[in-house]
Amino acid sequence: ALFQSFTWIRRLGRPGAESILNAPEHLPILDVATRTTFLKLTELPSREVVIGTVVIVPAGFRRGDVATPDQFKAVAQPGFALATFNFRIAEEGALTRLTTETRVVATDNWTLRRFTAYWRVIYPGSAILRVTWLRAIKHRAEAAAARKRD
Repeated sequence: ALFQSFTWIRRLGRPGAESILNAPEHLPILDVATRTTFLKLTELPSREVVIGTVVIVPAGFRRGDVATPDQFKAVAQPGFALATFNFRIAEEGALTRLTTETRVVATDNWTLRRFTAYWRVIYPGSAILRVTWLRAIKHRAEAAAARKRD
């Protein structure tokens, strides 16, 4: 519910095509993200998934110019801000720890300043969403484990 509310606010209530900001409630967010504007950069099954997106682009940029993980990793021209985030699972004895981290790189100082201003505005909502995602993943994992035990 929070995700739907925050993304509605972020897009100012405007309708639009399916995207991470307009995800159908019945679909996993990562599936929608990687089908639209995010790329799966790497995946270690049952351990970690890393996805990324181009957040700020220079004039004239076409999304198709960065359509593969290798193209994403090679972006170095001025005017870009690239964001990645992950979900990582680590076994710690009898417990399992799930973490998430966001990293952003800007290709020049002006773009970094633009992204920093944007991040300061969206960070509180982003932090709340991360907590809700981690709780949802925990709930699903515990439910799956309980089904296996039964």
